[in-house]
Amino acid sequence: MNFSERMKKLAETDKEALELIQLELQRQEDGLEMIPSENFVSMAVMEAMGSVFTNKYSEGYPGKRYYGGNEFVDKAENLAIERAKRAFNVPRANVQPYSGTPANFAVYLATCQPADVIMGQALPDGGHLTHGWKTSFSGIFYKPVQYHVKQDGYIDFDEARRLALAHRPKLIWVGASAYVRQFPFKEMAEIADEVGAYLAADVAHVSGLIIGGAHPSPAPYCHIITTTTHKTLRGPRGAIIMTTEKGLQKDPELAERIDKAVFPGLQGGPHDHTTTAIAVALGEALKPEFKEYAHQIVRNSKALATELMKNGMKLVSNGTDNHLMLVDLTTVAKGHGVFAQEALETAGITVNKNTIPHDPSSPFYPSGVRLGTPALTTRGMKEEEMTAIAKWVAEATRETEKYRLPAEKSEIAEYVKGAKREIRENAALKRINTEVREMCRHFPLYTDGTI
Repeated sequence: MNFSERMKKLAETDKEALELIQLELQRQEDGLEMIPSENFVSMAVMEAMGSVFTNKYSEGYPGKRYYGGNEFVDKAENLAIERAKRAFNVPRANVQPYSGTPANFAVYLATCQPADVIMGQALPDGGHLTHGWKTSFSGIFYKPVQYHVKQDGYIDFDEARRLALAHRPKLIWVGASAYVRQFPFKEMAEIADEVGAYLAADVAHVSGLIIGGAHPSPAPYCHIITTTTHKTLRGPRGAIIMTTEKGLQKDPELAERIDKAVFPGLQGGPHDHTTTAIAVALGEALKPEFKEYAHQIVRNSKALATELMKNGMKLVSNGTDNHLMLVDLTTVAKGHGVFAQEALETAGITVNKNTIPHDPSSPFYPSGVRLGTPALTTRGMKEEEMTAIAKWVAEATRETEKYRLPAEKSEIAEYVKGAKREIRENAALKRINTEVREMCRHFPLYTDGTI
């Protein structure tokens, strides 16, 4: 059954909603999804998400529910748990978190008291909001200490160690949302162990690469592992918290405290349809072909990075070790990411504007764009396609070189609005869009039921 055939009942009952779904499907079909935190689930995962498990309420954990009728929900959740433990080589897993931020909040609740010192990679340097950034709950309820990357884009371990020794954090995070190199689990573990801190690895971006053997595992080094399930893992929008052997050695009650932090600490009933879809995605990730997929993501990413630099684009850290890269647009102008993102979207290439390390502009108008290869790889694209895509990205970005953010802040919003109008009418970008759609037709998504 293909995607359209699954929409028959919706076509009868709500044509307005159906039209929006069809338009979004067409957008995904016709364009290059290159936001590195996005991917395409299989039809099997989508079917599990739309299953009758969406009807059930299941507060509690398998065998310990507050509602009746959970015999098969328990089995589905246990299936997801056992597959997560096998995939990440850990003794305990909680598959109930609704998404990555609640999962990370549960880690704080299980390991820290309000106002405890915590440490994480700074958001402008590629870190995540929940690792102590000032506008996040993690920077509001706890005392954050932020480490940074050096000019070469690699984490500054000397600074991280100095900060840890000076502030003695209760919890340290390793992991990020825009870090292009392998996460240094071993090096950060040495720092955490020296000060007696919990070390939590947030591997939301690279969990699929870890399962597929294309990225080192944090399990031997960290006490806790968190991940979303919808990025390189290619599952539904959920999350998992795992306790490692090292974590249980440090604190034998750690897994139970994490469970209590998730429920009843932060959440009510789990989303059983999502839990079941997580089990399906993990089942797919445990198959031999997923290993090849994970390695192809990295091969594509490295090929794309090389070709982008050949086409004159500057990359943070001059390349990548994983699924993503950051284009540094200060070679054009500070705060140029907003123009590049608009141009690429007009060209049929979806990326996100993003801060770069030591960004001279603001997070609202950052100086870079973030792009990656998970979704492209899911569609079957390989190194040959990365060569063509790099040329399009470079050409589209060059079409924005005349735009500059005004020096006067009060003038920026109106200037950007006018620039976007011009960009959307750019003939060169429209021509690239046509070429992009032609490539995409050779890599169909759901219209023929191949994914």
